[in-house]
This record gives sequence, C-alpha cells and structure tokens, in this order.
Amino acid sequence: MIFLTVGTQLPFDRMVKVVDEFAKNSDLEFMAQVGKNEYQCKNMKAQDFYPPDELNQIFHDADVIVSHAGMGSIINALKLKKPIVIFPRLSKFGEHRNDHQVDTLESFSKIQGVHVASTEEELREVLSRLGTLEEPQGIESPERARLVNKIREYCI
Repeated sequence: MIFLTVGTQLPFDRMVKVVDEFAKNSDLEFMAQVGKNEYQCKNMKAQDFYPPDELNQIFHDADVIVSHAGMGSIINALKLKKPIVIFPRLSKFGEHRNDHQVDTLESFSKIQGVHVASTEEELREVLSRLGTLEEPQGIESPERARLVNKIREYCI
C-alpha cells in the first residue's frame, strides 16, 4: 500500500492531484491523508485526517510513504525504515508562507531511502519507480549512538 500524507496544517492540492492521477493507472493500493483540500480524489481512498493511532498503523502498514517535505512524516518513515518520496510545498503557489520545505528537501536528498521530487514531472517519475525504491537504514547509526552517549555523559 502507498500512503500519501500532506500533513495536517495546510492543503496541498497540487501534490494530491498528481498522486491521484498516477493511482488511476496503477495496480497498487493508495490511501491518503489530504487535509482540508479542494481537490476530490477519484482513484484512492482519502480522508481529511486520521486519528494518531490509526495514522501510526497506516505508516506501519505502508510499503512507501509519499509526503510533503514535513519533518514529522520524514522522521516517521526513517524510524520505520519505509521508503519515502518527498515533494515540497512552494510559497509561489500559496502552499506555505515560505520555502523552508525546499531546504528540507535539499537536506534529505542524499539520505538513503529518501526520494525527492522538486517538480510535478519529477514526482511522476519517482512514482513510476514505486516498486523499486530503496529503503532507508533507519535513523540509528554508530555516529548517532556516539552522540547520544556523549550527551548522556555530559548530562549525568
């Protein structure tokens, strides 16, 4: 199952429409959390919001997460070792007040299992590879463990 989430703060019709149109010609199951949007999905099961417990279960069950470039979705996907496709909201389309999600996209673009798309065309191209997207290794690493241990030593 492919899960699309646009977060909970703002609509993101541009992204929802691209994914919904892609789902039309796909054999894969798509679910979506679309927020308060205007675009009405025709090809995937969508609702405005999922309660936290249900959302956690959907993240767990999903094969791939497709998301706005929101930190909560990215961190959840990394923790669960789920491939994630991120697509940033842009202020020029009124999707956000600034372009910080572009910075997030650039920051995560080199992380294994994080697949980025800056344009609708790039999003369609990444979606065409859903079955072959590399998984992240998670957020645990030797470097992270050493950092956490040093912080613990300092605080204790």
